[in-house]
Amino acid sequence: MTAMTPTGTLRPTATGADLELTRTFSASREDVWASLTESDRTALWFGPWERLSEKTINIQMVFEEGDPWSEMTVDKCDAPEVLAVSTGEGWSLEARLTETEGATTLLFIQHLTTTEGIGDIGPGWEYYLDMLIASRDGVALPSFDDYYPAQQEYYESLVPR
Repeated sequence: MTAMTPTGTLRPTATGADLELTRTFSASREDVWASLTESDRTALWFGPWERLSEKTINIQMVFEEGDPWSEMTVDKCDAPEVLAVSTGEGWSLEARLTETEGATTLLFIQHLTTTEGIGDIGPGWEYYLDMLIASRDGVALPSFDDYYPAQQEYYESLVPR
């Protein structure tokens, strides 16, 4: 097993903290956007989704035990710059894309009201974002065992800055 290096940071907010992770792609913002929003492409690294209504989707988390489905509300969709979703379980997630000279940076944010469980949450997002990279590059998907519990202590030690 090869432990991956954690990259997340916590930023204080008025209501808690934001867990922030970035990844950079040698691709246009529109192409990375498609990897975040087109069901056949999200299926490669997170899971497929289906539209339930104008603002509601149902997404299958195929890399989780039992392949559960989760309903999400699309809070903001400004293609190809910002996608924000929330879940009935209180998760609020945001993806922001910026492009500079042919490279696109993804800033992934989970808005947190508490840092309880951050030792489990952080490694999970590291894993999924690296799954996104691997799916785009056509290489073998990483193993969750390389992220958890190896990154748990790092995330539990984070203090919002």
